[in-house]
Amino acid sequence: MGLTANEFTVQFIATLIKFAIMAGILLQLPPVMVWAERRIPGMMQRRKGPNRVGLFKFRLYGIVQPLADTIKLIMKEEVVPEGAQKAFYHLAPIFSVFPAFLIAMAIPYGPDIHAFGFDVPLSIIRVDVGFLFIFAVSSLAVYGVTIAGWASNNKYSLLGSLRASAQMISYEIPLGMSLIPIVLIYGSLDLNKIVEAQNHVWLWGVFLSPISFVLFLISMFAETNRSPFDLAEAEGELVAGFHTEYTSAKFAAFFLGEYVSMFVLSCLASTVFFGGWQVPFVDILKIDDAIGFTGVGALIGFMSLLLKAGFFMWVYVWVRWTVPRFRYDQLMSLGWHYMVPLGLINIVLTAVILAAIRF
Repeated sequence: MGLTANEFTVQFIATLIKFAIMAGILLQLPPVMVWAERRIPGMMQRRKGPNRVGLFKFRLYGIVQPLADTIKLIMKEEVVPEGAQKAFYHLAPIFSVFPAFLIAMAIPYGPDIHAFGFDVPLSIIRVDVGFLFIFAVSSLAVYGVTIAGWASNNKYSLLGSLRASAQMISYEIPLGMSLIPIVLIYGSLDLNKIVEAQNHVWLWGVFLSPISFVLFLISMFAETNRSPFDLAEAEGELVAGFHTEYTSAKFAAFFLGEYVSMFVLSCLASTVFFGGWQVPFVDILKIDDAIGFTGVGALIGFMSLLLKAGFFMWVYVWVRWTVPRFRYDQLMSLGWHYMVPLGLINIVLTAVILAAIRF
């Protein structure tokens, strides 16, 4: 049965509003995270970090420093290396950013809102097979990295892109394996249904499948090329790796893609293992009826998910400045020799336990 004219109008306008809000949040991630990645280590190492750039005489802990960095990157001269494959050179940053933005559209950021007589989902697009969609699209990110290194006409960039592609492909396997037990436990591929099933703290995925959470957490770092798995950008060996030859806005685009990927995986970890938009010991779905005002529960759920995702973003920064970088052979060995077998064992054990309980 198709949408009625009124329902189509409501859903269309709601989608535009949701897209505008989400795009605004995602575009602000790089400046905020760059500031956080300098201030947090400064506190950890008992030094100041950026603290000069502010408004007028107010320094504001250097919070305007990201704005100065953004202006510098936009105004900076763009240099295209001689001999580069120009068409692919210019397309590579788009291939890096696009998959991360597309995945962000499938995350449920809160419960449905009942507006104008219709239920409006708080995901940009409602996908019944959310996991499959996310993994299908996320696998495309490797093309941006590979094309960037190849098109730059730089052997160090090519080496970095090959490292990154091998690393990303290798860790997508344990990442996918870590989520199969979650699908078995909750009996659905729909992320929103999985969140609704975690309506009590002890039903969160981290308690029902802790091995899956550990595998997912490790794979998160490898998937986003973050320390201690940042071999694709190892400064001491490759001077930045696949984006060595990129400057100005295109250089910033790669960082935008990286930070958006970090945010998306943080939201996915929160959704699957920590109840998503659920709030511990609070029934979000009944708040609107109790207050008599539509949208309050959805707003609380949205803020709950952002707080949980913010915690994982902090973990990214914390680990970067705490754990030393792995060697590349150690990185590959960890994925193929330990995480893949452990993922298989975890799937089998989960299936056996669920069969024993249910049948």
